[in-house]
Amino acid sequence: QVQLVESGGGLVQAGGSLRLSCAASGSIFSIKDMAWYRQAPGKQRELVATVTSGGIRNYVDSVKGRFTISRDNAKKTMYLQMNSLKPEDTAVYYCNADLLYYSGSSDLIWGQGTQVTVSS
Repeated sequence: QVQLVESGGGLVQAGGSLRLSCAASGSIFSIKDMAWYRQAPGKQRELVATVTSGGIRNYVDSVKGRFTISRDNAKKTMYLQMNSLKPEDTAVYYCNADLLYYSGSSDLIWGQGTQVTVSS
């Protein structure tokens, strides 16, 4: 069974920090691109940050300079370090990963989501 297990969400005051993690489990050859998404109540899901298998990272403008996406390929885990959090960062955060299996096939899967709430 292949799945993404996401954790690290919670309640934090504005200006605080949180670190989200997303760990892949199961028989996986490698992980290609990975990404964090978020969805606030009443809003569309948006792409927050991406990191390619080559380590290239991109961010939505609203989080540049505050969030850092990273990955540990040995642990098959992705992280999102969130600093200087703002109330507008409040959302359910989802991890997404493009997995490559030993068979040569690939699959795009999602984590279950974790709530991040930033108080003003």
